[in-house]
Amino acid sequence: MGGCLSGDVNGGKQAIGGVQQRPTSSIPNNAAHNDAVDFFFRSRGQYPLFSQIELSLSALNLVDRDITSKSDPMAVMYLRKKDGKLEEIGRTEVILNDLNPKWIEKITVSFQFEAVQTLVFHVYDVDTKYHNVPVKTLKLQDQDFLGEATCVLSEIMTRPNRTVTLNLTGNFGAGVNRHLGILSVQAEETVASKTVVEINFRCVNLDNKDMFSKSDPFLRISRIVETSAAVPICRTEVVDNNLNPMWRPVCLTMQQFGSKETPLVIECFDFNTSGNHELIGKTEKSVAELERLCLQKEGANFVYPSFSHGNKVLKGQLLVDRFVEKVQYSFLDYISSGFELNFMVAVDFTASNGDPRTPSSLHYVDPSGRLNSYQKAIMEVGEVIQFYDSDKRFPAWGFGGRTSDGSVSHAFNLNGASYGDEVVGVEGIMEAYASALRNVALAGPTLFSNVVDKAANIASQSLSENSPKYFVLLIITDGVLTDMVGTVDALVRASDLPLSVLIVGVGNTDFKQMEILDADNGRRLESSTGRIATRDIVQFVPMKEIHSGHVSVVQALLEELPGQFLSYVRSRKINPIGAPAI
Repeated sequence: MGGCLSGDVNGGKQAIGGVQQRPTSSIPNNAAHNDAVDFFFRSRGQYPLFSQIELSLSALNLVDRDITSKSDPMAVMYLRKKDGKLEEIGRTEVILNDLNPKWIEKITVSFQFEAVQTLVFHVYDVDTKYHNVPVKTLKLQDQDFLGEATCVLSEIMTRPNRTVTLNLTGNFGAGVNRHLGILSVQAEETVASKTVVEINFRCVNLDNKDMFSKSDPFLRISRIVETSAAVPICRTEVVDNNLNPMWRPVCLTMQQFGSKETPLVIECFDFNTSGNHELIGKTEKSVAELERLCLQKEGANFVYPSFSHGNKVLKGQLLVDRFVEKVQYSFLDYISSGFELNFMVAVDFTASNGDPRTPSSLHYVDPSGRLNSYQKAIMEVGEVIQFYDSDKRFPAWGFGGRTSDGSVSHAFNLNGASYGDEVVGVEGIMEAYASALRNVALAGPTLFSNVVDKAANIASQSLSENSPKYFVLLIITDGVLTDMVGTVDALVRASDLPLSVLIVGVGNTDFKQMEILDADNGRRLESSTGRIATRDIVQFVPMKEIHSGHVSVVQALLEELPGQFLSYVRSRKINPIGAPAI
């Protein structure tokens, strides 16, 4: 979220200067945005990834179920949950006497990159006696069914015009499935998902809270919600020993501040290593008022709350040196313009996984069809990423295994081919993995650098050809790295490329090394030569923690990917295909 940091003021200085953490569990309803859940995460400085999408529906050649007139259609949209049940998300209005309706009422849905969101549409002919009844209260079993259509939300969002045309079908008599017309669904991302304000704050004449030095101030910005509670949305870094501090620019999205008139509480604290930061003063301003402060070059006095004497007005002031409102291209803008995410996978074939023929092995393939942890990770991540890859041809490698020539390889083709590492679709990866288990002996040690370099070479080649592609390498491993230095060096080199690395840890090994690679402590990786990574490209998730917490591996792994993609294209000033610079 731009220059904003964690909203928790109980942590240490490193936390204040570190990167923002996001939840591993996201919005429970994978379609409709839940403000209560959103505020819960925001109060902890966490921001679940979503973009508000408005869906417009229209239909052609609907079945006429009325005798003396035409059908009066209404559409209902559902989300198909993991257990197969349908959860209603929204309804259109009823349009009278029309077999080719264009509904005006839009249905709002929260797009989540890390979830496969299957949408189901039902169209009904509403009985005449219900025409004056609010659509939300209509009992659907009392209406005539006109047809059903299904699609995945990411299918819509990856189309250049963000529109899909679906055939309506349904059973009418003798179990015959009939074609019942066409439903068109068009998606539009709301402006709120793209609008940001960038603000340069500074203060003058702050009260000194320290005895032997000056205060170490930072700002915390909170949004006033309907319950009158203040929910933190942003925090600046700490400026040491300074009563007239100037902070780095703060970037706030409209999703964070709501509207330009929404009241914001801006508090200035003196940092203390104990975590008990002392309030210096506070003020309440909306984004619109902050903009006026900048234009009029005025300051806002802080106040100090006192229960006995009311608020005390302080001489310390908050000033806005710069205020810029702009629209940024979103992740969906890039994807719908033709940018692709290309999936690659690397599987750990070291001996520490255990003999694949024994049920205790992490590589054991259960005859009953139950997936092992490697198969689960491949399926769950692949099923999401594949929608963003047009040809669905995925490079797949193994590492740490003894191949047919007797040598241990740390980047062999999973399909067993001497040349050509690509397989077709997620099913192709699963088949190649099963075949490799029969033909490759588990060995060791555990080295990542070779497969990272392979992925980086592919990304580098694509970059040299100016291809609109971003690459995602999934590494699934059970072990402790033998080449930690080499892996860090490879990742630092790759941080300049259109590449992200997702790591799934399986088994009960200590994965502290993976957590270091993840760099979620706010410090970027540093190579053996002292080079600092351009950006964070690694996301690590231990399979055991995720399964015990009933959180999808996909959601935990992929939550940072759109942000990593955007950090890459924005740092290189790359616009969506055919889009002007903004």
